[in-house]
Amino acid sequence: MIRDTDDGAYDGDGTFDLDDPSHLEFEYVTRLAHVVDGAAEPGAPLDVLHLGGGALTLPRYVAATRPGSRQDVVDADRGLLGLVREYLPLPEGSGITLHAADARARLEAAAPASVDLLIADVFGGSRVPAHLTSVEYARAAGRALRADGIYAANLADSAPFAFLRSQLANFAAVFPELAVVGEPAVLRGRRFGNVVLLASYTPVDVDPLVRRCAADAFPARVTHGAALTRFIDGARPVADADAVASPEPPAGAFSVG
Repeated sequence: MIRDTDDGAYDGDGTFDLDDPSHLEFEYVTRLAHVVDGAAEPGAPLDVLHLGGGALTLPRYVAATRPGSRQDVVDADRGLLGLVREYLPLPEGSGITLHAADARARLEAAAPASVDLLIADVFGGSRVPAHLTSVEYARAAGRALRADGIYAANLADSAPFAFLRSQLANFAAVFPELAVVGEPAVLRGRRFGNVVLLASYTPVDVDPLVRRCAADAFPARVTHGAALTRFIDGARPVADADAVASPEPPAGAFSVG
């Protein structure tokens, strides 16, 4: 539900201040913002495709920190997009275009090599839909990205990480460079939580990302290279015919307060 609070903040896909879109509070949104910060030189505009819109927290962040960026936001929830347009309108000249459409269909229709940054944060209820969890979906992401582009997805899982490992296997079949970002307690399997998956064709300088994530109020760990290969532990890519939605969060996994 959209809630425009007395101080201009929004509770939804990540609390934000309408007067300061660079102010973020939800941990996974902050980590995605760190990816945005490292995707190009500071302030340089980007072509961004967002799969999943929410209240447009991250698109607003990109527009504020990288003026001149062209952003397409795809969300199948027409009602939510209508509420956002009515109650949280975008500033004129934001460069953000909203599309009420299925994320996979819109991704497959994207022009090849047209996107610098592809951010996926799509949940049907509390689960990532099955048609966004296959290797065919990963290949569609690979076609849309430019050679130096970055894919970043918000996922959620817990030990034994069957879902997260399958997602990494999907993207390893397409991209040579992978990383995951998450709180140590989540990555150690101690609790269910959000993990950001990163994929790219060219090596990404992870050192700045490591520093930014370590300095957050809730520090996160960046896992890549040999450590990530061990984590994947031989998982295999999942085809459309066998794809399933992400796991149902346990009761209270994302409760606030």
